[in-house]
Amino acid sequence: MSKPNHKERTRAQESTNAIEKLYISMRHLFSRGFYKPMGISGETLRKSLLQLRPEIYGSIAEDKTELNGLVYIIERLPEGIEECQFIYLTADEGYRNSKFKTIVPPKRRRNCYRIDKDQMNIEITRGRSEIYDILTHLTFLFIESHKIKDRVVIDNGEGFIREWVHLEEVVLYNKTLTDEEKDVIVVHLGNILGRTYDEVYDAYNTFATEENPNRFFHLIYWLGKLAINEALLEQKRSVKFSSVLIEEIGHHFYGEIWANNIKKNLLDNNLLERPIHIISANMHSVMNSIYAQNALPKETKKHKGFELFEVLSNANSQPLQKAVKNYASENGLIYLKDTSGTNINVQIIDTDKIDFDTTSYDKVNSVGEKPVIIVMDYAFGEQAFETMDELLKPYKSGNTSTHLDVLSVSIMGKAGILEGGKGDIMIPSSHIFEGTADNYPFKNELAKEDLEDFGVQVFDGAMVSVLGTSLQNKDLLKFFHDSTWNVIGLEMEGAHYQKAIQSASKIRGNVREDIKVRYAYYASDNPLETGATLASGGLGMSGVTPTYAITQKILEQIF
Repeated sequence: MSKPNHKERTRAQESTNAIEKLYISMRHLFSRGFYKPMGISGETLRKSLLQLRPEIYGSIAEDKTELNGLVYIIERLPEGIEECQFIYLTADEGYRNSKFKTIVPPKRRRNCYRIDKDQMNIEITRGRSEIYDILTHLTFLFIESHKIKDRVVIDNGEGFIREWVHLEEVVLYNKTLTDEEKDVIVVHLGNILGRTYDEVYDAYNTFATEENPNRFFHLIYWLGKLAINEALLEQKRSVKFSSVLIEEIGHHFYGEIWANNIKKNLLDNNLLERPIHIISANMHSVMNSIYAQNALPKETKKHKGFELFEVLSNANSQPLQKAVKNYASENGLIYLKDTSGTNINVQIIDTDKIDFDTTSYDKVNSVGEKPVIIVMDYAFGEQAFETMDELLKPYKSGNTSTHLDVLSVSIMGKAGILEGGKGDIMIPSSHIFEGTADNYPFKNELAKEDLEDFGVQVFDGAMVSVLGTSLQNKDLLKFFHDSTWNVIGLEMEGAHYQKAIQSASKIRGNVREDIKVRYAYYASDNPLETGATLASGGLGMSGVTPTYAITQKILEQIF
């Protein structure tokens, strides 16, 4: 009997295996409560990340330092974390009431606290996905720090290259540099990082702030310094999970508080028993689409179509944005700033207070009804299940239990696209949950044809809900796209939202069984294209058209 030929594993299979190992390892370390990222306990994380080689982390597996990936993760971690030997992940344990300054990363809404010069505490209130996100970023950061250490330590740890000594003098003595002196350090950093002068100079300008123009120098120095301390002085960096966080995670602690606050506000405003439409989106597109024309009559005459929304999206348009918010608050919009810890703000819109005669929307689908729209800001990964599951539950007040009459749930978000480019639109027909056998087909009330006349490309097909956008590589994504899965894009929340909607409507009877769902995403990046990953920068004004096109179609179907 002939033996079957041994078949080599493809890169896609290796990548799938690496992702599975990463998540098993992270859940194990979380249960354990403590680990050293560059020690034996963190070895599986490091090896899996290096095997996976995610696109967003660029040259992580090479000797040279990955600068675009560094920019991406530093924007999502608290300022100063590179200086800290000890990192604590905690629940909301009252630090906001302390004298510690709250540090919020520019691209992630999470509260962080610098406890002392060696310790950073990061509050986790958005579920396991946030833990995975932070741990993968930290693993990348520490791998890069050891690259720096390997390039600057000489003579078996007895000395350092002269470029490092010059950098240390600049950072420790906080020297003010002339342009010529700055150029010298940039050249030195090029040797330390294995990068060109232009690449280092671009990174320097990206990290520079008014308060600290030399922030990039400080960042590289402290990354290298702590790696040196680990290698030469046995001062190992560590990550610890608080016992309160370990007890709370997975129990919807914050989601329940968040959802009950929304329902109480509905009750207080006599809106609880009205028909409800839920929209997961940003905090501006629905409000602007309904109210901007009436709030800004002069600007509306000057700017036709989506031009008005482009003006409102400009960072210099704060007075106009405030005018729209004030008008909206006087005409049916209630703004609920989050106090639960979910970091998900909410708008409640009483459509009975909207003057439809002066808007671009006609009441066709809601004639005779006075629907309420609940707009919730973006959830993060698994947090989507927690918040939607709690929001769709009946509201209990005393001995009474009130089921919400939810007619529809609409999800609009950013996603990576596997065909097309930034600003294009994806209409999913199903969500596939990466790393599991779970898949969620559904009837999407939005169709490709609805969004084809806005000047952007539109694609329909399956979407994969990934365990982390920062863990994807081309081989795995190419497999999803080219195989019979026919995946058009990737995001982090779709499967979690649909799981909550299906269980609430089909199994638990919390909401009507014929609840309508709408999903549409606009492309923030194409991870299959070199230079087009999330690390390459944001959408800018190219995001206005798809955002407002999707919003318009959702509102047309509601009204």
